[in-house]
Amino acid sequence: MTSPAPRSTQTAGVAYAGGAYLLWGVLPLYFLLLTPTGPWEVVAWRVLLSLVFCVILLTVMRGWAAFRVIIRQPRLLGWTALAGLLIYVNWQVFLIGTLTGHVLETSLGYFINPITTVLLGVFVLKERIRRLQWTAIGIAAVAVVVIVVLYGSFPWIALSLTASFGLYGLIKKKIGPAVDAVSGLTLESFWLIPIAVVQLVLVATTPEGITMGANGPWHAALLAFAGVATAVPLLLFAAGARRIHLTVIGMIQFITPIMQFLIGAVVLGEPMPLERWIGFVLVWVAIAVFVTDLLLAARRGRRAIVAAV
Repeated sequence: MTSPAPRSTQTAGVAYAGGAYLLWGVLPLYFLLLTPTGPWEVVAWRVLLSLVFCVILLTVMRGWAAFRVIIRQPRLLGWTALAGLLIYVNWQVFLIGTLTGHVLETSLGYFINPITTVLLGVFVLKERIRRLQWTAIGIAAVAVVVIVVLYGSFPWIALSLTASFGLYGLIKKKIGPAVDAVSGLTLESFWLIPIAVVQLVLVATTPEGITMGANGPWHAALLAFAGVATAVPLLLFAAGARRIHLTVIGMIQFITPIMQFLIGAVVLGEPMPLERWIGFVLVWVAIAVFVTDLLLAARRGRRAIVAAV
């Protein structure tokens, strides 16, 4: 039987994971500060500067030895390349949504994400899930149909975000502890260099051109910070996930979409007609069912441990 982690370790884990989700929650406000830079240029700098930041971290943390072990394994390189493409799609869609007035739809994607993760576990990993989890999945599916039919708009941003991040998490689970967080993000960013360079070249041919350095030192500094803003929450999440149970992670992760929903609806004043409210309320009901299932499963697990002792 595995002994529970010390309370100090669990507290640190909650702090790390909570910090990651809080940072992800305020990212829309940060990216909106980068205007007039468009989503394609932002993502290109995000890729390149994340790589620079990770290289610095590998050097400071003396992680090059572990990195060299990873790059000698073609299987791991293939998985990191696929992970890189998926996180690129996630970043690009998120930036398009944020900078085109669709923050509410990005929040919808991250509300649905835990349920998408469960579905991937069922169909890809052949995991068995409980009745309440199936109920949550059904309610979430109805919510998407309601948004499409009543609101009259296919939520491609939300579904693209949840699909790309869900598959990204699946690959991370497949890789497991064989690739540490810093080495993984370094390789993922490295594989995306050609895409980032092509995007910058294409942006340079547009009438707006490259905005880095063209809008004053404050804007340039904010844009240069994109690498840190990308890497830090990912590293905090990795540190937290190692210290606390998945059940706790499952509940903490709703910090991000709640914050993004409030930013979109309250701060940015994005429209919330009745049809969209109905869809969101259905999603929240699905989440309530999902979290209830997590809590009941955790309680049963604690009772089983006590009985075994």
